[in-house]
Amino acid sequence: MNFSEVFRHTNQLCRVSPDGKCLATCVQYRLVVRNINTLQILHLYTCLDQIAHVEWSSDSQFILCAMYKRGLVQVWSLEQPDWHCKIDEGSAGLVSSRWSPDGRHVLNTTEFHLRVTVWSLCSKSVSYIKYPKACQKGLDFSRDGRYMALAERRDCKDHISVFVCEDWQLLRHFETDTQDLSGVEWSPNGCVLAVWDSCLEYKVLLYSLDGRLLSTYSAYGWSLGIKSIAWSPSSQFLAIGSYDEKVRILNHITWKKLTEFEHPVSISDSRAVVYREMERRAVAGSDDLSIHHQIPAGTSLFSTQSKYEICELPIYVPIVKPDPDRANPKIGVSTMAFSSDSRYLATKNGSFQVLSLSWHCGGDSLILLSKEHLCLCYVEAEAPK
Repeated sequence: MNFSEVFRHTNQLCRVSPDGKCLATCVQYRLVVRNINTLQILHLYTCLDQIAHVEWSSDSQFILCAMYKRGLVQVWSLEQPDWHCKIDEGSAGLVSSRWSPDGRHVLNTTEFHLRVTVWSLCSKSVSYIKYPKACQKGLDFSRDGRYMALAERRDCKDHISVFVCEDWQLLRHFETDTQDLSGVEWSPNGCVLAVWDSCLEYKVLLYSLDGRLLSTYSAYGWSLGIKSIAWSPSSQFLAIGSYDEKVRILNHITWKKLTEFEHPVSISDSRAVVYREMERRAVAGSDDLSIHHQIPAGTSLFSTQSKYEICELPIYVPIVKPDPDRANPKIGVSTMAFSSDSRYLATKNGSFQVLSLSWHCGGDSLILLSKEHLCLCYVEAEAPK
């Protein structure tokens, strides 16, 4: 494995273009675009203030730089370096900015979530959407990019508005049976919209594209409820992770619970194989610390070596109990990811030091990214009969 030289960047603003050909890094108010293979600088742009957010368009032709403190957004073109776009929200302020799926519209959310402004790079037109709700995931696009679902708060009630992304016309508007809507998410096939309530109430509502309520699911009451949801790539299953450390799977036919998974403290199933990472640090003796002792090149007295050993069952998973007196305790299932073939589901429960879960496109390996380590786990599939 080869490593390049270290490049400077600010606030971890480093993004690879969707086509995998370019790498964008931000250093304060400068945007640097490099070739991903040679790492040579292709373009160097200067923004009006320090960059807080950077995002590529879906076709990798444009790149967006947001400066939230000044309420500014600048868009740069890779094909025409002399062309640029400046969007100023003025006194309304700016709290978030993102691309639409077509890569030709910019959606800005103003301060206090007063409105969402849709700016067109083609026609230079502007559209305003009022009453967006400030929640965990209040806006979501369908997988094909045709529709946008937006959570709204009007007259102390939650609503959903469905817009057509081609001309940003309102397609459907309906009220939801939620106390405090927390998020919305389209199924991969774009036929069902999942809506879930805040953590104070366990409730998931499933709506069709025309606003009909298909089903409502609630596992229990009077306790902390939903923390995360995830659709399977086939749209046949909906996984719901909750604060009771369980995952419930709903089917797409009856929207009833298909199965339930727990996170046991001990693993005793004979089919499970548990690997433990064993680190070994090189220990130097008194003779090794001599001034005349030559240390081989490429080694260090402080280097560590690690290997994985198979553990005997049962295995007890270490658990860190959260402090109930602190806000946002790390309990419950916070992250879930389906494999590409919808056969496997990876979950993160509690305070495990895992930042992200992602499956390889083949569905046979799972990438775990933590604060200090990157781990690749392989799934041994059963031989076809």
